[in-house]
Amino acid sequence: MFAIIKTGGKQYRVAEGDVVRIEKLEAQAGSTVELTDVILVNDGKKDHIGGSAVAGATITATVVEQMRDRKVIIFKKTRRHNYRRKNGHRQHLTVLKITKIALGK
Repeated sequence: MFAIIKTGGKQYRVAEGDVVRIEKLEAQAGSTVELTDVILVNDGKKDHIGGSAVAGATITATVVEQMRDRKVIIFKKTRRHNYRRKNGHRQHLTVLKITKIALGK
C-alpha cells in the first residue's frame, strides 16, 4: 500500500515504514502528525484518486527530527561591472517516519 501526499508545495510517494524529509512542520521530535492532503492511495488492488484530495484518507507519521539541509551557494556576477554577490541558504526540514496509511471509507 502506498500513497501520494502533498505538503510544502511538493508531492511525495510514501509507504508504511518510509522515512521522508519534507519542508518544516511545526512539531516536536517524537510527536505524531496527521497529513490529510492525500492525492492518491493505492491499496494493492485499486487506485483511489481524489479531485484535490482523497476523501477521508489520512497519513499518520512520527516526527524523527527537525534539521537543516546542506548549504546551497547563490553567486551572482556581472562581467566587467565589478558586481559580485555571494549568498547561502540552508532549508529547514522535518524528517518523518510514516507509521500508518488509512483510507477512511
